[in-house]
Amino acid sequence: MKQFKNILLINFGGIGDEILFMPVIQSLRKAYPNSKITLCLEGRSKSFVNLTDLLNDYFCVDIKTKNKYIQMLKLYFKALTGRYDLVISAGANPLISILLFFTGIETKIGYKTSGLSEKLLTFAVDLNKNQYASNMYYDLVKPIFDIPFELPCINTGECVKLPDSVLVHPGVSKISLDKGIIKTINAEKWSELIKKLLLKGKNVYLAGGPDDSAVIDEIRKNLSNTNFDNFYDMFGKTKNILDLAKLIKSAEIFICSDSAPMHIGVAVNTKTIAIFGPTDEKKLLPKSNNFIPITNNCDCRPCLWEKRNTSCENLDCLNINIEKIMENI
Repeated sequence: MKQFKNILLINFGGIGDEILFMPVIQSLRKAYPNSKITLCLEGRSKSFVNLTDLLNDYFCVDIKTKNKYIQMLKLYFKALTGRYDLVISAGANPLISILLFFTGIETKIGYKTSGLSEKLLTFAVDLNKNQYASNMYYDLVKPIFDIPFELPCINTGECVKLPDSVLVHPGVSKISLDKGIIKTINAEKWSELIKKLLLKGKNVYLAGGPDDSAVIDEIRKNLSNTNFDNFYDMFGKTKNILDLAKLIKSAEIFICSDSAPMHIGVAVNTKTIAIFGPTDEKKLLPKSNNFIPITNNCDCRPCLWEKRNTSCENLDCLNINIEKIMENI
């Protein structure tokens, strides 16, 4: 197996995309324990680096802004001057292969997105999107070693499980909402679910990030006339993404939407029940009895990213019966 001392990884996307990319980082650290590994990611996802101790360095490039060409130049000069001997890029844009070619890095790995990428990359890997996304990313390291795939793993340290606990995280990213992407049930249904859990005697913990304040406020309002001593409002008490990961690890059951916290649930191996609307659960959750997708199997789903880039008006896919969730608890 060829040795690499200085490795550059490029993966643009949200925090969920970075967590899905973790098996690549994990396997590289196993194969090259003494190598320097640097990750290039978007600024909106830089908190991801607090979830892993496998990286030596990182830098941010925001290629989805109006200054994307300046940002691409930043990436080029970082790659050119970093003295890397291996670069792995998860991007599907053919321009990436051109950029990497001119960096002079000896071994360049990326996806086979055009005839040009086959000529410019050392290894052009088939892009197979019809699988769990972590496996799709993991295909990128197969040309250089044969280490078995492992699920994303976040080391939170020791966490004691909270007895009879169900952690509910109802939010999705504000960026998704701004783009007209609806991926979860409404606050009324979340409130109905929480009430049913409380009546079952479960200790229910409610969490969310800054983007989730609107849905959290509506849930609080819906619960204001109830008096349960087994309800715990944790909104605002997780100060960073690692705090959230520890809270998810401490829960016996985690209920969420298709979102970054869902991927954290997988990476800390907590039983996760995830609500899916227009997206494809087969690509975003691994096959496991520990990770359960809840769907309403209407004829048109999945459609988001498959047929459209925004949610449809009907959203029949999110007409989910709360009892279907309760049956899995």
